[in-house]
Amino acid sequence: MAKVVVPDDVYKECQINIKENNKHPDGKYWTRIEKRQWAVGLFLGTAMLYSSRTIMPLAVVSVSEEMGWDKTESGTVLSAFFWGYTMTQFLGGYLSDRIGGDVVIPTAACLWGLITFWTPQLAYVATDKHSALYIVVLTRALQGIFQGLHYPSMTSLISRKVMERERSFTYSIVATGSHFGTLLTGSLGSFLLDRYGWQMPFYIIGSCSLIWMLCVRYFLINKHRKSYATVRMDDAPSSAKFRGQPAVPWVSLFTKPAFWSIIVGHFCENNAFYILLSWLPTYFHENFPHARGWVFNVVPWIVTIPSSIFSGWLADKLITKGYSVTFVRKLMESVALLGTSFFLVFISYTTTYTGSLTCMAIAISCCGFHNSGILVNPQDIAPKHAGSVFGIMNMAGAIPGFVGVYIAGHILEATKSWSAVFNQTAGVCLVGWMVFVLFGTGKKII
Repeated sequence: MAKVVVPDDVYKECQINIKENNKHPDGKYWTRIEKRQWAVGLFLGTAMLYSSRTIMPLAVVSVSEEMGWDKTESGTVLSAFFWGYTMTQFLGGYLSDRIGGDVVIPTAACLWGLITFWTPQLAYVATDKHSALYIVVLTRALQGIFQGLHYPSMTSLISRKVMERERSFTYSIVATGSHFGTLLTGSLGSFLLDRYGWQMPFYIIGSCSLIWMLCVRYFLINKHRKSYATVRMDDAPSSAKFRGQPAVPWVSLFTKPAFWSIIVGHFCENNAFYILLSWLPTYFHENFPHARGWVFNVVPWIVTIPSSIFSGWLADKLITKGYSVTFVRKLMESVALLGTSFFLVFISYTTTYTGSLTCMAIAISCCGFHNSGILVNPQDIAPKHAGSVFGIMNMAGAIPGFVGVYIAGHILEATKSWSAVFNQTAGVCLVGWMVFVLFGTGKKII
């Protein structure tokens, strides 16, 4: 019989995979095919998540005109989402660490998908303006509550099913779905809004969200359920350990500077992201009134997609080559926060439309590196409790959605200066960068 010679690099990779699987609490990481299938599925899910949450900002002018809302009432509707979104971040991570993210994600998607679909009908339940406002605010808050379960659950799932040296790229691909979803609403949603009215984007995107949930439920979760069951039966002690997940050592965690560094860093980066997401159209409308809206609403988010994917590929490449996880996470976050800060300051010195659009596009594309920095860091510092830690971190990160955006509007109203808004946002980014560089780590702390 002929002797089969296995190349050294292939043999080495196989040995690493076996070693990693032996350390895994479930006894099994996703195979390469499973990882690709789940990456695509979660990418589309994140896209649907952001598509559904950005319909109301897109349609709020039309809805306000029909319902008779003023600016304050419209702002109440928009901010209601983040009040709900903040409430369930920890719960989503805790439940996912206990029962599995593959259980929580489709359940939550069913609920926020239904709310998205029924929002137009719920708005017409009441006949007077104030009652209709209360109902829409409640639906936005409920949508935020159920969507708040998604990211912590996804983090918990990836932490358990993807090896450390492959997590950055996988997570960056999945997180890129947020930019794709924003683009989808900005393009398809705008077309539906102009052609068929503000109700149609809710119906179409809500239906797509429910279809995605059913596809994940029957083509991913059910397909792999037998293999999961087989692994757990073959490895009863590990399975029992997974089901009886030890409690999070909160006292120890809250005394770790590395934990607080990701909270501060995530808050500061999200502050910049939400301000740009909310105020970018207004900035261009006021400073360049003749510019085409679809250009500045689409271009910055298009360039963010490749930057996010590239950052994940680069991070995994550096870790594979032997660079420490701590160094890689700090490098990625430095590009995110320093890059965003620099171009937000630089935009104050530009006077042309092309220059402003370029600076804004680069600033937002730098935000894509955050996916391979702080956003994936809970899986490094607390691999057994990644969902719970991410939930706490993302709860803090959701606060700028209503506080940071409001403060930016207040500064703009008081100073009439966009430079003041961008400079204070850049300053907050610098604070987050310094804290994470000084105290952040890629090592396990609990």
